[in-house]
Amino acid sequence: MLLSSLVAQASPLSEQQVKQLQGLVSQLNPIQQAWVSGYLAASAQLAGQSVAVAPSAVAAPAATLTVLYGSQTGNAKHVAQDLGKAASGKGFTVKVQDLAEYKAANLKNERFLVIVTSTYGEGEPPENAISFYNFLFSKKAPQLPELRYAVLGLGDTSYEFFCKTAQDFDQRLAELGGKAIIARADLDVDYGTAAANWQQQLITTLEPEFAQAPAATADVISWPGVSQTAAAESSYSKQQPFSAELYTNQKITGRDSSKDVRHIEISLAGSGLRYQPGDALGVYFSNDPQLVKELLLLTGIAATTPVLLGTERLTISDVLTEQLELTQSYPAFVDKYAKASGSAALQALVADKTALRSYLSERQIIDIVREHPALISAQQLVDALRKQQPRLYSIASSQAEVEDEVHLTVGVVRYEAYGKPHLGGASGFLAERLAEGGSIKVFVETNNNFRLPENDDTPVIMIGPGTGIAPFRAFLQERDARAASGKNWLFFGNPHFTQDFLYQVELQNYLKQGLLTRLDVAFSRDTAEKVYVQHKLLKHGAEVWQWLEQGAHLYICGDGARMAKDVHQALLTIVQQQGGKDEKAAQQYLDQLRIAKRYQKDVY
Repeated sequence: MLLSSLVAQASPLSEQQVKQLQGLVSQLNPIQQAWVSGYLAASAQLAGQSVAVAPSAVAAPAATLTVLYGSQTGNAKHVAQDLGKAASGKGFTVKVQDLAEYKAANLKNERFLVIVTSTYGEGEPPENAISFYNFLFSKKAPQLPELRYAVLGLGDTSYEFFCKTAQDFDQRLAELGGKAIIARADLDVDYGTAAANWQQQLITTLEPEFAQAPAATADVISWPGVSQTAAAESSYSKQQPFSAELYTNQKITGRDSSKDVRHIEISLAGSGLRYQPGDALGVYFSNDPQLVKELLLLTGIAATTPVLLGTERLTISDVLTEQLELTQSYPAFVDKYAKASGSAALQALVADKTALRSYLSERQIIDIVREHPALISAQQLVDALRKQQPRLYSIASSQAEVEDEVHLTVGVVRYEAYGKPHLGGASGFLAERLAEGGSIKVFVETNNNFRLPENDDTPVIMIGPGTGIAPFRAFLQERDARAASGKNWLFFGNPHFTQDFLYQVELQNYLKQGLLTRLDVAFSRDTAEKVYVQHKLLKHGAEVWQWLEQGAHLYICGDGARMAKDVHQALLTIVQQQGGKDEKAAQQYLDQLRIAKRYQKDVY
């Protein structure tokens, strides 16, 4: 044994210390031994000591697999973490890291790199990947002739720019001289099996090289974004959700409001689940039984017909109710349903991607089948549909105040189209089909890129129109519980003061107490000229600039397609006007705020 031989040669340890050391080492796996070795060596160097070790005991640096993720909703994070665990299980030295935390200057030192990323909006990188993306496409990006890399994209084929960020990363790394380990994969919403297959292919391809490499040294296997405390206290997750009880379902918009917004309270008692302000709650839901019944009638399928979902044998009715997506439409369904039904009209639509995207933007799955009913087999219907994905809602409470509860602010998706009423899948379930006292499967999705400042003296500016107010209700509860002295400024907007002022009493009480320093509201339909939160920001531009210069953290939550972009533009204008900067310098100012985690977004 190497340790025994070293001790025998010359040991400064007592006999008892040697026995204790050997006892500890015998309980560690090779990676843990490497970490301890590196820790002791680093400690000795910091203390200014010289450590003499037998040459045979010193290993060359191990190959390290760096896995980075760009994630908007948590999916890419989970895939990256699964990949890291699988690779470390094969003996690889692995580092898994959020792209927001990764130091881009280290890129030139990487030899094996994997990027797992989603795409947001119109082909844009997710919020936590923006800084790295900008660096990679800048003149500062280094040549990478020694790099071997792999890119995995997660996306939704319903969107025009499907997996564009992954494609951009792949192309740019190749331009800089990197060589792909395996081909990039662009995966749709139902990515589970394909991601696992890609992961296995990657590990199999790398295994010979990592097997030839020296044993792992002191490289840290890290899993940022995972709360170790929460993991220790609760075994519930996206893969194993907790069956929670619905406490409260309260409509908080007026009778004449154009919006139906619900305040939802859910019990987490007995789960051990912990969350922080800024996190989201994942919600699984059951589809509307009437929707399932109509779909089966239109396709001529008996409700008790057995089908296969993966390796499970279930009735078609159960599968449609609990496991498949029936509201959000997508190109793959039209393609498969067109082939199963033999519909020439749908087949022609599939061939025209622009027309197909426009067609899907206005229709749910049931609308497509209503327009093109056809007798198909139960298995054909199941194979055409994709698995239901849980919906994520920004948490609207702090556990410091509500303890074993979690609160949500849910905007119910409800509209008339093609002569029929339509409801959102999860929001309809929460609002209308789940009775108080009923059971709902949930999990906590951490979001370390939307956090209150650690220093309670720091001022914060919160911009959250509509249901975007949810995390800021949590922020205020948390700041109140912590007796934080930092100033708090909230911008809120909605159509009408009398109908849509969400949490009005709570906010006014916070104003009276002094917790909420400023509250600026924009009710767009109450004035002849529509006024939104971005207009309120511009109106108070001098004060906003003053707060930012005093170190304020800035947060935006809500609609990412329009509101967040309009607010960003308003902020650019404020920085230019109040800070005396040109457009480029203003953008750099906001970029620096983002890098410093003083400008954070939770948009959807």
